[in-house]
Amino acid sequence: MLDENLARIRAHRNNVHRYRRLLKTRLSDIERQFIERRLSEERSALEALTSPTFPIALTMPPRPALPATTGAAP
Repeated sequence: MLDENLARIRAHRNNVHRYRRLLKTRLSDIERQFIERRLSEERSALEALTSPTFPIALTMPPRPALPATTGAAP
Protein backbone atom coordinates (compact mmCIF):
# COMPACT_ATOMS: atom_id res chain seq x y z
CA MET A 1 0.00 0.00 0.00
CA LEU A 2 2.74 2.44 0.93
CA ASP A 3 4.69 1.57 -2.24
CA GLU A 4 1.61 2.32 -4.35
CA ASN A 5 1.10 5.65 -2.62
CA LEU A 6 4.74 6.56 -3.07
CA ALA A 7 4.52 5.73 -6.78
CA ARG A 8 1.42 7.91 -7.13
CA ILE A 9 3.07 10.74 -5.20
CA ARG A 10 6.12 10.49 -7.47
CA ALA A 11 3.93 10.58 -10.60
CA HIS A 12 2.02 13.67 -9.41
CA ARG A 13 5.25 15.38 -8.38
CA ASN A 14 6.77 14.69 -11.81
CA ASN A 15 3.65 16.08 -13.48
CA VAL A 16 3.85 19.24 -11.37
CA HIS A 17 7.48 19.73 -12.45
CA ARG A 18 6.56 19.07 -16.08
CA TYR A 19 3.74 21.62 -16.02
CA ARG A 20 5.96 24.22 -14.35
CA ARG A 21 8.54 23.75 -17.11
CA LEU A 22 5.85 24.09 -19.75
CA LEU A 23 4.63 27.36 -18.22
CA LYS A 24 8.11 28.81 -18.81
CA THR A 25 7.71 28.30 -22.58
CA ARG A 26 5.80 30.31 -25.15
CA LEU A 27 2.16 29.25 -25.05
CA SER A 28 -1.11 30.52 -26.39
CA ASP A 29 -3.64 31.80 -23.85
CA ILE A 30 -5.72 28.65 -24.21
CA GLU A 31 -2.69 26.39 -23.73
CA ARG A 32 -1.56 28.38 -20.70
CA GLN A 33 -5.04 28.18 -19.13
CA PHE A 34 -5.16 24.43 -19.71
CA ILE A 35 -1.72 23.85 -18.18
CA GLU A 36 -2.47 26.10 -15.20
CA ARG A 37 -5.68 24.15 -14.58
CA ARG A 38 -3.85 20.80 -14.85
CA LEU A 39 -1.10 22.10 -12.54
CA SER A 40 -3.71 23.04 -9.96
CA GLU A 41 -5.34 19.60 -10.26
CA GLU A 42 -1.99 17.84 -9.87
CA ARG A 43 -1.09 19.91 -6.81
CA SER A 44 -4.46 19.10 -5.23
CA ALA A 45 -4.04 15.40 -5.96
CA LEU A 46 -0.51 15.49 -4.55
CA GLU A 47 -1.71 17.20 -1.37
CA ALA A 48 -4.56 14.69 -1.00
CA LEU A 49 -2.07 11.81 -1.22
CA THR A 50 0.65 13.25 0.98
CA SER A 51 -1.63 14.27 3.86
CA PRO A 52 -2.67 10.76 4.93
CA THR A 53 0.61 9.14 3.82
CA PHE A 54 2.78 11.60 5.77
CA PRO A 55 0.51 12.97 8.52
CA ILE A 56 3.30 14.62 10.50
CA ALA A 57 4.61 17.87 9.08
CA LEU A 58 8.35 18.03 9.44
CA THR A 59 9.09 21.62 10.37
CA MET A 60 12.09 23.02 12.13
CA PRO A 61 11.51 24.76 15.47
CA PRO A 62 12.33 28.48 15.53
CA ARG A 63 15.93 29.32 16.33
CA PRO A 64 16.65 31.09 19.63
CA ALA A 65 17.96 34.62 19.28
CA LEU A 66 21.74 34.84 19.61
CA PRO A 67 23.23 37.49 21.88
CA ALA A 68 24.81 40.52 20.17
CA THR A 69 28.31 39.62 21.41
CA THR A 70 29.43 36.03 21.16
CA GLY A 71 33.15 36.41 21.89
CA ALA A 72 35.09 35.56 25.06
CA ALA A 73 35.23 38.08 27.89
CA PRO A 74 38.45 40.24 27.97
